[in-house]
Amino acid sequence: MKTYVSRFIKLISGLFICALGVVLTLKANIGYAPWDVFHAGTAKITGIQIGTASIIVGLAALLLAAFLGEKPGIGSVLNMILIGIFINCILAADLIPLSGGFITGSLMLVAGLFTISLGTYFYMDSSMGSGPRDSLMVALKRKTGLSIGICRSFLEFAAALIGWRMGGLLGIGTIMAAFLAGFCIQITFKALKFDSTSIKHETIVDTLRNISRGKQEQIAKSIDQK
Repeated sequence: MKTYVSRFIKLISGLFICALGVVLTLKANIGYAPWDVFHAGTAKITGIQIGTASIIVGLAALLLAAFLGEKPGIGSVLNMILIGIFINCILAADLIPLSGGFITGSLMLVAGLFTISLGTYFYMDSSMGSGPRDSLMVALKRKTGLSIGICRSFLEFAAALIGWRMGGLLGIGTIMAAFLAGFCIQITFKALKFDSTSIKHETIVDTLRNISRGKQEQIAKSIDQK
């Protein structure tokens, strides 16, 4: 049970770090990152908050990833829900100031991308299920054999293009993020010696079964000690 508690803490921490990174890229004020262009476009045509749009898009991505063979876990579902909620909360708290220039905005954007990459490492390393968008990234890597950076960049470009067509804000920051996002995550994973395709993520059923087995073992030990 202690192992699951530590993994769950790592998962939630990673999701919050990802949300913080997203808000940094939004506050950079030089153009939204590709997925956020898509979220903003979705929010614009539906009239909902951008964090809520993130949840809806996450659900669609999760279903597509499942279709491509990536089985969702508890972490996948929590990623879909909590990152959007965290984004809404951080924006509402107004903790991060809006950048007033291109240089500071660029630095904030890059910092945000690396922050997202770090958060991605934390929640993926918990092996409780990849996030919806990262499940797509891993599925694409498995299907094509291309590097994780190239797969991530392809998804970023596609999201930006569709989001722009829906009315999402496109700017120089979008182009920078599209080029840099895949490399930021590749650099972060390499620095941490983390291979995302080597992680065997637990499905929801696996997690519940293992937790139940752990409780049964604890009960058995307790009886033996008596």
